[in-house]
Amino acid sequence: MTKKQNTDNFREHLANVTNEGKRIWLYPKIIKGKLYKYRTYLSWFYLAFFFAGPFIKINGNPLLLLDVLQRRFVILGQPFWPQDFHMLVFLMITLIVFIVLFTVIYGRVFCGWVCPQTIFMEMVFRKIENFIEGNANKQKKLDAMPWNREKILKRGGKYVAFYGVSFLIANTFLAYIIGWERLWAKISGPFSEGLPTLAGLLVFTTVFYLVFAKLRELVCIMICPYGRLQGVMLDPNSMVVAYDDVRGEPRGKIKRNEDQSAKGDCVDCRLCVDVCPTGIDIRHGTQLECVNCTACIDACDSVMEKIKKPTGLIRIDSINNIRNKTGFRITPRIIAYTTLMVILMGIFGVLLATRSDVEAHILRVPGQSFFREPNGVVSNMYQLEMVNKTFDDKEFELRVKNEDMELIIPGNPRKISGDDLMKRMFLLKQDTTLITNYKQPVELEIYIDNERIKSVETTFFGPMSKTE
Repeated sequence: MTKKQNTDNFREHLANVTNEGKRIWLYPKIIKGKLYKYRTYLSWFYLAFFFAGPFIKINGNPLLLLDVLQRRFVILGQPFWPQDFHMLVFLMITLIVFIVLFTVIYGRVFCGWVCPQTIFMEMVFRKIENFIEGNANKQKKLDAMPWNREKILKRGGKYVAFYGVSFLIANTFLAYIIGWERLWAKISGPFSEGLPTLAGLLVFTTVFYLVFAKLRELVCIMICPYGRLQGVMLDPNSMVVAYDDVRGEPRGKIKRNEDQSAKGDCVDCRLCVDVCPTGIDIRHGTQLECVNCTACIDACDSVMEKIKKPTGLIRIDSINNIRNKTGFRITPRIIAYTTLMVILMGIFGVLLATRSDVEAHILRVPGQSFFREPNGVVSNMYQLEMVNKTFDDKEFELRVKNEDMELIIPGNPRKISGDDLMKRMFLLKQDTTLITNYKQPVELEIYIDNERIKSVETTFFGPMSKTE
């Protein structure tokens, strides 16, 4: 049994694994065609946005902050608290439905053009590797040679560069979690105080390094579930990176003085395989390993131009259009997913529009009923809990609608800071002679900046009898 896989049963195995179960290390060539140029421009924008994101402010607030430990979340400059978790759930569901809809129509283009794994791998780490070790053929030669001065310098230089970039990514990733100000304070502060942060950074750095230096395409093929889900989401009408077998077959190399009319346009140069970052042969059809990076399109177009054939032998198209010339059409699945996405976006819009700037709750202090004071007054203790979901300070006021009760809030000022959680104790008092029932309803009103935001009903407890 040879190490090369049998191409007749390609769906029974992975393209980067031998029949013996050993991994085939891939050396994809870089073809700088039209689509690669567009991917490069998109990657520049993506990378600039990623590394600049922690420093971008909207009205003085972070663009994105995902502080899971302190349960503080800022999205597009707007703060969100755990009380808004239901909104984030709807947002995540909407994003998932959008990805599903996008896949149903356009296939796995997200993976090849927008996914961070692909962008960092192909547009950062792969370019560093090619700069230090050379092109794919030189990398193969370097791997095959014994450890000498050249190999040590090149391989060592590559790994140092990889770890350095991974450390930069880890710092940026952590800045999105705790904010760059706190990250800088920990880095520039005393070493003993910043040691836990450094340890965390090194862990994240090692993970990123292993992903881009060792795992590589295995992340897309084995770890990420999206590739396997596409088999469920795609249908013959989905737009995918596809080989036009009607035009290309039967394939064969161009030979002098040979009639080419009986052959298809594919010259079997295998350049589409050489440039594939997951090692597949796109001519076999859509496969779970394909991330729709479109590298094979650029490779095939370059060959077609050289042999004076029309480009587009490999292109983004649907299987139905290739086989039956049906063109793109809207299917019931597209309508269903679109309708669901519109509904979810509408629900999220309503939740966002009706979201209050300040959320308030009033609770009785647990384990306590009432206090009898020496002057014949009965008091109950409560807790006011307020969350300011904005970055601006707010003035609050609490009023009791029961005219025979007195409300006392210790401490001043009555202010809740921006993006803060506040808990304050307060008392309700009533003269014993006015108590007609041991359990009385009480209505409280909460005002923020002189505007009533909530009315709360609670219970006031008193003695069962006048002599109690």
